Amino acid sequence: MPASKGDIGDFLRGWYFFAPCPRGLEPLLVEDLAAAGGKQVTAVPGGVHFRGDWETCYRANLESRIATRVLWRVALGGYQGEEDIYRLANGVPWHQLFSPEKTIRVYVTAQRSPLRSLEYITLKVKDAVCDRFRDETGQRPYVDTREPDIRIHLFLNDREATLYLDTSGTPLYLRGHKIAKVEAPIKENLAAGILRLAGWKPGTPLLDPMCGSGTFLIEAAQMSLGDAPGLSRGEGEFGFENFIDFDANLWRRLRTEAAQRRVAADKLSIWGSDVSADAVARTRQNLAHAGLDDLVEVRQADLLQLPAPAPAGLLVTNPPYGERLGEDEELAAFYPLLGNALKQHFAGWHCWFLTADPQLAKLVRLKVTRRIPLFNGPLECRLFGIPMVQGRLEDKT
Repeated sequence: MPASKGDIGDFLRGWYFFAPCPRGLEPLLVEDLAAAGGKQVTAVPGGVHFRGDWETCYRANLESRIATRVLWRVALGGYQGEEDIYRLANGVPWHQLFSPEKTIRVYVTAQRSPLRSLEYITLKVKDAVCDRFRDETGQRPYVDTREPDIRIHLFLNDREATLYLDTSGTPLYLRGHKIAKVEAPIKENLAAGILRLAGWKPGTPLLDPMCGSGTFLIEAAQMSLGDAPGLSRGEGEFGFENFIDFDANLWRRLRTEAAQRRVAADKLSIWGSDVSADAVARTRQNLAHAGLDDLVEVRQADLLQLPAPAPAGLLVTNPPYGERLGEDEELAAFYPLLGNALKQHFAGWHCWFLTADPQLAKLVRLKVTRRIPLFNGPLECRLFGIPMVQGRLEDKT
């Protein structure tokens, strides 16, 4: 169904958005978007559809720890070939959404689409946008594949094409805190989701004994301080700030209200450790960059010899597995030792492990009471929950 050329009011009346997130965290994102004022909030695999106005959109970008980005739907139509995609994109009044001085980039994602070349479709969408600008203004925006002002997303299924404007800019999990990274890091929104799935609440003692670059620690510290994740971004770093109808006064008010909800603390019951001195140094560097180094204690230690920092709490970590450690034999020898260390040092704690290695649940030799499917990027994982009940260890041996 080709689109006709319309006015901005044709789709402003709808105010449809889609927020993608790591697979497995959709119910948590539903909660975030409902809290931001979203209506008709509906989860689908890999994200959540919702309706709302600009305040809802701004709040979702500012306050959701789970969303990867927030996409504003500007066109939807059926298609059979490339020219239908061109007409759909050309029917959007882009000149009413952003100025031709802004740079653009087009992203195309497809599932079961009969169209063969996504690169060609990307060019067709770009041409349609630029042609519409030329027709309306005599000017055209230029493409910037590295740091575009405007990100245009096209999603194709087997029958329909959907065009979105990206209101977030860079992905929302890039909080701006981690300047020192490690191999195979866990993304911030996945870490935040794991903390919530594990039932962690601010004030509950938390330990990550394989802290890597400190992602769990930083997310937990920010949650403890009531620090909205979007506050760390500077002026002009959200995609919606490049839109013609950007409401600067509303955005300023929402940021001010979020900043006023922050709470002060001298010390948090959050600890991190790692057997790698380099990982400890990177975690400390990231905590310092985030202004949290005085609140969270980090030290070099081997989990197998590490005593619990409190009588009870949550241990949450992303241990090394196949792709990171590389040797199945090493893991098979490590897991029983891990189980023994947990029994010896962490009675009274609830331990959670995110891993792509299904052998952990078997070889650790402890009773796993929760198995939650999650995706770490394209990697299918499980979040295993193991309660170490004081005086009655949940042991399968």
